Amino acid sequence: MVASIAASAFFSAPSSAASAASAKASKTAGEGPGSLDVRGIVAKPTSFSAAMQGKVKAQTVPKINGAKVALKAETQKSDEEAAPSSAPRTFYNQLPDWSMLLAAVTTIFLAAEKQWTLLDWKPRRPDMLADAFGLGKIVQDGLVFKQNFSIRSYEIGADRTASIETLMNHLQETALNHVKSAGLMGDGFGATPEMSKRNLIWVVTRMRVLIEHYPSWGDVVEVDTWVGATGKNGMRRDWHVRDYRTGQTILRATSVWVMMNKHTRKLSKVPEEVRAEIGPYFVERAAIVDEDSRKLPKLDDDTADYIKKGLTPRWSDLDVNQHVNNVKYIGWILESAPISILENHELASMSLEYRRECGRDSMLQSLTAVSNDLTDGLPEASIECQHLLQLERGAELVKGRTEWRPKSSPGLGNMGPTPGGSA
Repeated sequence: MVASIAASAFFSAPSSAASAASAKASKTAGEGPGSLDVRGIVAKPTSFSAAMQGKVKAQTVPKINGAKVALKAETQKSDEEAAPSSAPRTFYNQLPDWSMLLAAVTTIFLAAEKQWTLLDWKPRRPDMLADAFGLGKIVQDGLVFKQNFSIRSYEIGADRTASIETLMNHLQETALNHVKSAGLMGDGFGATPEMSKRNLIWVVTRMRVLIEHYPSWGDVVEVDTWVGATGKNGMRRDWHVRDYRTGQTILRATSVWVMMNKHTRKLSKVPEEVRAEIGPYFVERAAIVDEDSRKLPKLDDDTADYIKKGLTPRWSDLDVNQHVNNVKYIGWILESAPISILENHELASMSLEYRRECGRDSMLQSLTAVSNDLTDGLPEASIECQHLLQLERGAELVKGRTEWRPKSSPGLGNMGPTPGGSA
């Protein structure tokens, strides 16, 4: 009724012919069987408002002399369906059902609000959305590559901090992603297109690492890396690792890389075509870490304090260039470190010299010598160790020196919750 009155205020009255037809329909209303008026007989509706009135009255069971009278509902429904509507065609009658449209729009808005609530993009910690997908980006005029890593539960050790292998893997990953993001990735592992044409790959010869502190489970680290020239046929790559949230330095490292033919396994000079590819990305700055100029002493079975034999590369230790990943050598070197050092000290610095690579079927041994002049039998003193990784038949693979400092918290009772499954 209200809708009809509102519509009549905005739309013109029907034509005289339509009015006559409507009057005739009103005159004949109530003549059919089953049509009842207010005394118990409802007339057949002839318009939208009349239909609404008829439905309301039909739903109420009338009473005659106190007794309920059953209506012929089915007959009335059949008559209503059979009789054509005589309501005039107006703009209002041709509009869609706005109630259903409004319900659909409301449902869409409610669903969108629920999804937004579930996503809850508002970070509760400032590092939660820090490079969430770990893709990295090139900054500082295209010369520095930056990438973030979250420390996973499976990347921490017994002291609940990231292992040195985890941090070294982050360095290697950023180096490769730097080459890829710069558009210099050929079909090799970190090789440029010109290097791939000549079957050349990069191999590391020296590395110097300083670790100021180790991140814990859930921390986000930010790694910056860049390259520069060193010597005639070398390239230097540096890294600076910080805590993303605090900006505190975690690690600094520098390394020297040379080219090797992946088929002959011999070192090669840098071709001019390759130099033209990588030269624009060189940064003219000093190394982030000074090289350890001290000569590594000779170490063998007689001078070593600890020896670990029977080390063999696994298939998973090989990279796409079919040689052992350089991070794996670090793990092998530390295999011979005494457990007393590992329990009470943490690695503070490391200097490595890579001499040659090993094959998949090689048998290795790890040798470690502890400098007595630094320990003096005190667990709280710093310790220096000399290392050698060699084939069991004698060929040297990696020589190194490590420095260890006492752990700040030797006990584990106050270091927070334990990851599930490692209790």
